[in-house]
Amino acid sequence: MARNKKPKLAVWKFASCDGCQLSLLDCEDELLTLAGAVDIAYFLEATRATVKGPYDLSLVEGSITTPHDAERIQQIRRTSKLLVTIGACATAGGIQSLRNFKDVREFTAIVYAQPKYIETLNKSTPISDHVLVDFELQGCPVNKYQLMEVVNAILHERKPNTPRHSVCTECKRRGIVCVMVAEGTPCLGPITQMGCGVGGEYSGAICPAYDRGCYGCFGPKETPNTRSLSRWWTEHGMSEQELVRKFRGFNAFAEAFRKESEAHEK
Repeated sequence: MARNKKPKLAVWKFASCDGCQLSLLDCEDELLTLAGAVDIAYFLEATRATVKGPYDLSLVEGSITTPHDAERIQQIRRTSKLLVTIGACATAGGIQSLRNFKDVREFTAIVYAQPKYIETLNKSTPISDHVLVDFELQGCPVNKYQLMEVVNAILHERKPNTPRHSVCTECKRRGIVCVMVAEGTPCLGPITQMGCGVGGEYSGAICPAYDRGCYGCFGPKETPNTRSLSRWWTEHGMSEQELVRKFRGFNAFAEAFRKESEAHEK
């Protein structure tokens, strides 16, 4: 990054719930420090004031769901030196990618009185399906501490330090009894990347800490063995239909989860 002036930061939204942008605003004191280090040139969630590009760093939330989205992300990529996708929608298509497994025209016909006026793509796809992405930060929503680590790393021209190990590791670290082994509760923890609730000494693995199975909010961990987990679930009485539903949540279109759900779909 150029040192003679503040680098320009832009935050963009596509199809999403705004939760990842709110995670950035939730940084509070850290956000004040960030504002002193960068020129927040475009961030409509926070301010209507905008500055034209080019931008040194663009953070992109949301998936591509319309032809207009597909054109707009190309324009953003051209005006951005570095582009980072934040959240499940931007990195894996989001919960709206459930449409990818069905005919989207059936949905529009049910929801809208005049579906002929709805212009949408057949699939909800991650940003990386359309443009080059320099870094992906998973989560639904992203962890604010990981988000600040990514921004800090990029501003200082180093590789972000965001762990890729599983939620199970966090359970072991916190001394949480495995809900799958002890109670037979289906849990995506063995194949899901950690990240939920990180920040304090006793944080992480939020759902198992409250006797619930992990829902896979942070998407596949590094080298997830989905087939092994599916086999364990099947041996313990889970139906094929239920198994498919377990993989089709916030990160349904992430490659590892998508392939495993499709392998069990009749």
